Amino acid sequence: MVELTSYVAAPLCGLVLRQLGADVVRVEPIGGAPDRSRMPRGRQGASLYWAGLNGGKRDLAVDLRRAEGRELVADLICAAGPEADPGGGVVISNNTRYEDLGFENLQARRSDLVHVLLTGTRDGRNAVDYLVQASTGFPTITGPGSGGTPVNSVVPAWDIAAGLYLAVGLLAAVHERRETRRGQQVEVALEDVAFAAAGAVGYLAEAQLYGIGRGPSGNEVYGTYGRDFVSSDGTRFMLVVLTLGHWRRLLEATELTDAIKAVEKAVQANLDDETQRYRYRAVISGLLETWFERRTWNEIDRILAPTGVLMSAYRTFNDLAADDAAVLRQNPLFQEIEQPGAGHYLAPGSPLVMGGRQFGPAPAPVVGADTDEVLTGLGIDPDRIARLRADGCVA
Repeated sequence: MVELTSYVAAPLCGLVLRQLGADVVRVEPIGGAPDRSRMPRGRQGASLYWAGLNGGKRDLAVDLRRAEGRELVADLICAAGPEADPGGGVVISNNTRYEDLGFENLQARRSDLVHVLLTGTRDGRNAVDYLVQASTGFPTITGPGSGGTPVNSVVPAWDIAAGLYLAVGLLAAVHERRETRRGQQVEVALEDVAFAAAGAVGYLAEAQLYGIGRGPSGNEVYGTYGRDFVSSDGTRFMLVVLTLGHWRRLLEATELTDAIKAVEKAVQANLDDETQRYRYRAVISGLLETWFERRTWNEIDRILAPTGVLMSAYRTFNDLAADDAAVLRQNPLFQEIEQPGAGHYLAPGSPLVMGGRQFGPAPAPVVGADTDEVLTGLGIDPDRIARLRADGCVA
């Protein structure tokens, strides 16, 4: 599988497939892709962001501005053809700059080509996650309850979702190819991923049918009861009440059942209904705040944990990484790797557990680390590889 990608979504697709056992060859410009220096970085300058998205891939450094360089990459993508290499002929790309590496030209060489392409918008315009956030409505209902200024999420949610959509589409296309021996192009527009999500959770339907008048509400959970609280010892935590069972067990554990009955009588409401709990959330929160402010986090956890009520203390990344907490070391998702240019640290593998197995992490390659190996695999002799390097076509 060949990857002509940069930044988050498309490299994430390649990472997911590498973790499932695919041989992923990432093609980079000589000197490295522009996202190789993106923060956060290690003290030696290596991008920890880049390393996280490209672990375990092989790396071919080639000058795609040169026709000879693009021909090498086309040879790698198309390999020996479906009869000799039924697992090849797969490419992931978010690069539409070079027509000779586009779907039609490559398919002419290999009819069963699976070409997976990420674009910004459906009409082909460029876009990144933060622009998509701005165009799809979510920042206007995100942030502090005072509102006013749209707030983007620091989590590139649409990049992540798009990367997973790309992987699902690629696997579906490869499965269909096994049945039909036909290839195809799989296209995902980053903006469409966000629109699809907004539709799936009902926000676009609500806007079309009734209009949406609500703005941001901080950490309150829309449509049900949930928000953050602070214990007497200063621990901030999130509490969410999703079911009627959660609600009744919460009231019983906090000894607020009678107080809530009085509220129901006063406002003529049934707070067993989650929409009513959302409507009268300020009154409920006032009662709970008083109860939480009188107890430490350990006391709250001891009392509420047996009830199954959903809650979690807020943690920083430093809290997660602290050796004394051992949060990462106790999770089988993480294993220690040595990343060139960064050092030793715990990195996550795949969150998928299949047949009891979990695919572990691997270091990301340095620029051009596998150039000779990849070109040799194409049947190119050492003398020609040396000439390609001397000419500046590969590195």
